[in-house]
Amino acid sequence: MLTLVTGTTGKVGQRFVPRLIAQAQAGELVRVLVRDAARAERFAELGAEVVTADLRDEDALGKAVAGADAVVNIAAAFRGVSDEEAWAVNRDAAVALGRSAAAAGVRRFVQVSTGLVYGAGRGRPLTEDDEIRPGGEMWGAYPESKAAAERELLALEGGMEVRIGRLPFVYGDGDPHLADVLQWAANWASSQRLQMGHHVDVAQGLMRLLYAPGVNGPVHNIADDAPVTAVELHQLGGVALPDGMDTRTDPDPWFGIMSTRKIRRDLGYRPVFPSVWSARDAGAL
Repeated sequence: MLTLVTGTTGKVGQRFVPRLIAQAQAGELVRVLVRDAARAERFAELGAEVVTADLRDEDALGKAVAGADAVVNIAAAFRGVSDEEAWAVNRDAAVALGRSAAAAGVRRFVQVSTGLVYGAGRGRPLTEDDEIRPGGEMWGAYPESKAAAERELLALEGGMEVRIGRLPFVYGDGDPHLADVLQWAANWASSQRLQMGHHVDVAQGLMRLLYAPGVNGPVHNIADDAPVTAVELHQLGGVALPDGMDTRTDPDPWFGIMSTRKIRRDLGYRPVFPSVWSARDAGAL
């Protein structure tokens, strides 16, 4: 089995690939797609095959997927990019990669998406059967482009199986996300919650989607068991609570809160770190 992974130098990809390589069995190979070969040296040292190309270069995608049995598309353009780049990477390049993979005979395509595609809360944890209706000024084009990629990938013809993992706010393994989030959490209500997932559990969920012989529907939420409040985020960062936080109200208490019942029941997923507090106590932040 040869698995191509994209987005390998991003926060999720650079932590996922070593875990994928470490769990590979005899005859299982990993190929990584990068724009800068120098940034993939550590993957090559671990045994990965390196292909240098830009994901947005459709002519290069055929070489990247040639001979692959599966693809894990982690590549994403998120904060700090223009709307045009977000659409170009998150939708256009993802769909072009999917088409190239299907044409090359790839059997399974795992698309990494986001729980933000659900948009507004539903008064309960969000499930994979809920309609995706992304939106919100805070997030720009990111959830809209990810939602569009999901729809177009699932509509591809050719027999390739598409599986989608929707991620929460990802942290751990030295990722600076926990510190970064305080610039937004400072303006939240004290009770506003954030659904989270440690990198080790994101990798676990994606590998279950990659390797499971069958799934009950293409979409699975991946997250931990205990969303944290704005107060807890400040406590984790050792930062004093902003003035006025206790007087604010949360306009949507269920925004971004996802159910993991499906992936737990169907694929045996159990978070190694059920909460950020357990990761903190284990020294895994």
